[in-house]
Amino acid sequence: MITLRNIDYDNFRKIIELKVHENQLDFLTSNVVSIAQSKVQSECIPLAIYNDEKAIGFAMYGIDRRDGQYWIYRFMIDKKYQTKGLGKAALQLLINQIQKDKTYNKILLGVRKESIIAIRLYHSLGFEFSGKIFGKEHIMELSY
Repeated sequence: MITLRNIDYDNFRKIIELKVHENQLDFLTSNVVSIAQSKVQSECIPLAIYNDEKAIGFAMYGIDRRDGQYWIYRFMIDKKYQTKGLGKAALQLLINQIQKDKTYNKILLGVRKESIIAIRLYHSLGFEFSGKIFGKEHIMELSY
């Protein structure tokens, strides 16, 4: 069963040791940098993704201080667990968690156009390109 858990003393090392495939490295920021970012940007909520008792991924989300919207800042699944449907289940769980806050009706994220697998995943859960670009990332949004 997929669960989202807080990052703590017991799982920190497991989360920073997760890796993506070599050809995916340019598409995301490392988990260690993301966790450090969450310590200086209190709006960032870092989470460990577990399949039963095994750490398989990392996510970080929050309400962006610039636009006041929910953003999924980071989402990754370790290379050993990709293409098994676990990423989709974890992302759906994260979306469900965000949607509990009924004062919002949109979730945004940024993705590089070359990241075809990620785009396919995001589309499968209802995200669409907004037409906006932030740096090298194209913005996708899910309205609910």
